Amino acid sequence: MKTGRGVPFAALAATAMLLAGCTSNVEGGAAVTASASANAVERGAVPSPPEDPQPEVIWPLTGADAEDADATLLANPALSIKIENSAQARPQQNLVNADVVFEEYVESGISRLVAIYQSDIPEEVGPIRSMRPMDKNIMGSFEGPLIFSGAQGRFINDTINSGQEIIVDDRGDAGFYRVSSRYAPHNLYGSPETFLSQTSADTPPQQFAYAYPFEDSNVVTDGTTASSVDIHMSGHSNPSWDWDGEVWQRYEGGTPHTQDDGTQLWTDNVVVLRVDVQYTSASSGTSVPETLVAGREGPGYVVAGDSYVEITWSKAGQYDPYVLTNAEGDVVELKPGKTWVELVPQSGVADNPSVSIS
Repeated sequence: MKTGRGVPFAALAATAMLLAGCTSNVEGGAAVTASASANAVERGAVPSPPEDPQPEVIWPLTGADAEDADATLLANPALSIKIENSAQARPQQNLVNADVVFEEYVESGISRLVAIYQSDIPEEVGPIRSMRPMDKNIMGSFEGPLIFSGAQGRFINDTINSGQEIIVDDRGDAGFYRVSSRYAPHNLYGSPETFLSQTSADTPPQQFAYAYPFEDSNVVTDGTTASSVDIHMSGHSNPSWDWDGEVWQRYEGGTPHTQDDGTQLWTDNVVVLRVDVQYTSASSGTSVPETLVAGREGPGYVVAGDSYVEITWSKAGQYDPYVLTNAEGDVVELKPGKTWVELVPQSGVADNPSVSIS
């Protein structure tokens, strides 16, 4: 057998005989030695490896380049603020500044939002509304305070007992105020800078995986082209997203969803998680729907750029991050930027919620 390194014995013998024959014809004269440099091939310098497209420092909740960010701002904790999303609450204020937004199903099929701010802290936000039992689990992995206005006492106690920090209007925490341009209860607003001054929470950990460059994301390479995401939560909540060539633009019931300065809400990634919902016992308060995410898993979609893939999501516990994997079990890579997470019921409600991506 011949190996990659070995030379056959017969070949060595033939070579030796040939050399011997050549030597017998040389008479006298000085031996000639070939110069190694005479036939050398000039080689250029070894090229440097291509520059790693991943930034050395990123904003933890968006994956965007933070190499030039102020260190103090980069160290901001994540502020998870409950924002109302009923028809009376729109247009909201400064929702577009949020890094991540979760949309949840609440009473009567309307939705509420958990807007999470870290890289872009606006002067004011609102309207701020009450907390629900699932909120501590929805935002727990972001490790900052949950900010809201009231809730049933049992839900507040459960949240505090779980170790979740809260900043709440009803107990006199600073930063909340009423505006005269709206009527109660849709007129409570807040100052994120004041909320920041009341927490000692650390910078949040990174929540999602991102691709650098995004064209190499497994959503792009393995996904299907998409231009619209239509969601039916109930007769009161029908959000949708349209791809405009650069970002996903948000609509409510077919109408552009704008904030109070006229800016249409947009995002880079739409993550749809199909979730189970249960109604809490009414023995100690009004029964409300509770979205179940902690210790759960289910199907869903990741829509990033103009592509989407089906996923399986899981979340081990209140303070554990969401894990998004594709059919091969690989972690799904989002586009660096903002993310909106739609928590769409798959059981437990009578509205037959649905998702359509095309």
